[in-house]
Amino acid sequence: MTEEYLLEIRQLKKVFPQGNSKIVAVSNINFNISPGECLGLIGESGSGKSTAANMIAGLLDITEGEIIFDKKILPNKSCRKGFQLRKHMQMVFQNPLSSFSPKMTLLYSICEGLRYRRKMSRNDMVQKAYETMEMVGLKREYANRFCGELSGGECQRAAIARAIVNEPKLLICDEVTSALDVSVQAQILRLLLRLKQELHLSYLFISHDIALVSNISDRVAVMKEGNIVEEGTPDDIINYPKHPYTDLLIRSAQMKRK
Repeated sequence: MTEEYLLEIRQLKKVFPQGNSKIVAVSNINFNISPGECLGLIGESGSGKSTAANMIAGLLDITEGEIIFDKKILPNKSCRKGFQLRKHMQMVFQNPLSSFSPKMTLLYSICEGLRYRRKMSRNDMVQKAYETMEMVGLKREYANRFCGELSGGECQRAAIARAIVNEPKLLICDEVTSALDVSVQAQILRLLLRLKQELHLSYLFISHDIALVSNISDRVAVMKEGNIVEEGTPDDIINYPKHPYTDLLIRSAQMKRK
């Protein structure tokens, strides 16, 4: 019996023009994510991780390849149909503050997504927003605050609340803990693990920190210069790396912990 995937990436490629030449940011990569699974995408800055994520989310047009989500081929970003097909996919960014409008309260920001994706009364939207805030560990008293008034960890919790309020199937997490201190990183990681289990979410979890990725992921894909050079379970990747680049990432992480 063939396994059914929530997300399938087939020969995905992104080329950026640069003067008279071209830069291949992502080079014919392939991977998949099953329902309820977390795939960790690891690599240094500039390896193509975020470019791949932005193509999947519809923030960048693809050059070549296919993105299949929930059994449907997704068109490029500049398409209303693409927006509709991606309604069960959400993204959480590295810097949550920059993704919120400074003129919107937290409650309004969370409700904003519901306005475009669901037909709900205002009271129902507000109630749903409150419930989602509580789910991520934010009290109702935060509802009328602006994100600029929150700590980094609180603002990232708000970003996660805004992402899950529409009950997505896939959450793309792009360096969601890298701007936070170590103790807050652990709190956000525990929150994501709990939400994954409670909501049966699938994750594409992107990071440069291989130790962090191994703590949340079911499988790990290693990306270098636009290519996926290795893929396996966290145990296989950490303890039995096959590619020299993977070994380099592990050694670098070990040195930082010393």
